[in-house]
Amino acid sequence: MRTAIHWTPARLLRTHDVARDIRLFEIAPEGGARTNAPGSHINVALVINDQADSRSYSIVDSSLEAYRIAVKRCAPSRGGSQAMWRLPPGAPLTISEPHNHFALDFDRTDYLLVAGGIGVTPLMGMAAALARTGKAYRFVHVAPTRTEAAFVQELRDAHQARYEPRYSREGATLDLALEIARLAPQGQLYFCGPMRLLQAARAAWSAAGRHAADLRFETFASGGRYAAEAFTVKIPRAGLEVRVGETETMLAALARAGVDIMSDCQRGECGLCAVDVLGCEGTIDHRDVFFSEREHAQNAKMCACVSRALGGGVSIDTAFRSTASLLDA
Repeated sequence: MRTAIHWTPARLLRTHDVARDIRLFEIAPEGGARTNAPGSHINVALVINDQADSRSYSIVDSSLEAYRIAVKRCAPSRGGSQAMWRLPPGAPLTISEPHNHFALDFDRTDYLLVAGGIGVTPLMGMAAALARTGKAYRFVHVAPTRTEAAFVQELRDAHQARYEPRYSREGATLDLALEIARLAPQGQLYFCGPMRLLQAARAAWSAAGRHAADLRFETFASGGRYAAEAFTVKIPRAGLEVRVGETETMLAALARAGVDIMSDCQRGECGLCAVDVLGCEGTIDHRDVFFSEREHAQNAKMCACVSRALGGGVSIDTAFRSTASLLDA
């Protein structure tokens, strides 16, 4: 069960490839696009593996007519990007109103924006807003090669020298410690990118003695330390055993089995879907950013939306109680 989302009919106006395996989608909601703050996202209802599902995508920007989002085609994946890439222009859609879990504060004088790959999408609106308000900022955009970096010319034109693309396979490395040292003492770092790069950013931020709350981040893909594999989830209290497929989440598998768990972000950021871990036959691959490294090591809780087990399975308990169990209590 997710927190309330208000859905509206929409139509895919047009698509355009903006980098290798990255496609721009312009989506017009019925009645026009709503004003949204930098860092906002929309949910798109999709049919994935013959099941109704949805995916969240950051809004690059919007006009009165449409929202622009960009989707990186990934394989292997849980199927969301493949479903989006199959959509033809003119396709009817159902989308949510914009939501924002990655809001930009405007009370600082200096900002560092760091994007990894497709993580550039929410930061584009932030950079535009900072430019409009006259704030000092730098925008560092990391990608393996220039062919895999989206919106480069658009960002160069808009931000000039404040935009700094770096291509790791072309020799342009990212020195996070140096970038943070260039940021004013009370400045903020906004990050969006893969988990590996986020972990490096968090370590560099802490090593620099910066205030933890001044590092704001959003992740994507929720990659773990290990390749995903199928595993078993047991709920002893309910006498239930559920198989989680290689390409599905524990949250989705439990929902399929009738176990309703409260959730929201489905990216391992909010912690709303955390369940109690009673035991593990193998290893827990914590893929969230909600719990600390110390909490991960304790293996007392895991986020059902992204975290997994390997080498066997995991036994958990949840807050879910069926109607029958409540009547028997």
